[in-house]
Amino acid sequence: MFKTRITEMFNIEYPIIQGAMQWLSRAELVSAVSNAGGLGIITSLTFPTAEELRQEIKKTKGMTDKPFAVNITLLPTLRPVNYEEYISVAIEEGVNIIETAGRSPEPYMKQLKDAKVKVMHKCARVRDVKKAERIGIDAVTIVGFEAAGHPGMDDVASSVLIPISVDSVRIPVIAAGGLGDARGFIAALALGAEGVIMGTRFMASKECALHPKIKEWLLSATETDTVMIERSIKNAARVMKTDFAQRVLEMEEKGATLEELAPLISGLRGKQALDEGDVNAGGIACGQVIGLIHDIPSVKEIIDGIISEAKLIGQRLHNIGIPL
Repeated sequence: MFKTRITEMFNIEYPIIQGAMQWLSRAELVSAVSNAGGLGIITSLTFPTAEELRQEIKKTKGMTDKPFAVNITLLPTLRPVNYEEYISVAIEEGVNIIETAGRSPEPYMKQLKDAKVKVMHKCARVRDVKKAERIGIDAVTIVGFEAAGHPGMDDVASSVLIPISVDSVRIPVIAAGGLGDARGFIAALALGAEGVIMGTRFMASKECALHPKIKEWLLSATETDTVMIERSIKNAARVMKTDFAQRVLEMEEKGATLEELAPLISGLRGKQALDEGDVNAGGIACGQVIGLIHDIPSVKEIIDGIISEAKLIGQRLHNIGIPL
């Protein structure tokens, strides 16, 4: 049940993929997702050097014999990044699934395809979904406005973006944004997606290396407790609605430059917040789906729960006359 081109392509049991969350998507969380039948993803830029990424891949392989992926986010950074080196390390260590995000991965496609790597690319616009197919991407993720992190500038919800994307390409489409339980999972599949990515749901899990104080905040938050910052620099990001986020917004409203914003929006400020449990130390990515999250179970309990509840939803739909 729930077999799709994504489960076949990545050799996983369920079409459930853990979102690549900087600082959090480490071996413990990644291996737990893969061991539970989904696909875990290591975020490469969590690690200052490619050799540190290599050690994390080795650690993950020591914790699971199931497939997992490495994310390469191609966005402007405050420090120089040799993306080819990160990709080479992943390939050398036997990772055969790479997720790219941000800018087009076209400059790296030969390197990836020569290594026979399966590539999924994360997009926020339908035109980028179409381009991904043209350059040889194997599967594409479409990110709705509800998502944590960088959902793009167009403010279009997943319920619209998913079917438009599915109608636009022949390759499998993965849905992201606003998904955190069995209802969202089934809805995404009904809209034509062949897999889902969940980030915020896995933040609130036992295996996620998130400070307990932040996890407590997650459980008390509602669907209105996130906010978009960085619109003024065309890099819109959905984060927790905190005094810190409000400070960034106020600076943007006053016309702050990128140079003025950079010390606040750097990833290291977010890492400090996650490590110390201080929600006002930096921006913390969080999706609107937080309003549906009320517990902190294990990763296996999350995935098993989604699958068992999804089957019940299928039965309910069948009972009201929808053939399955």
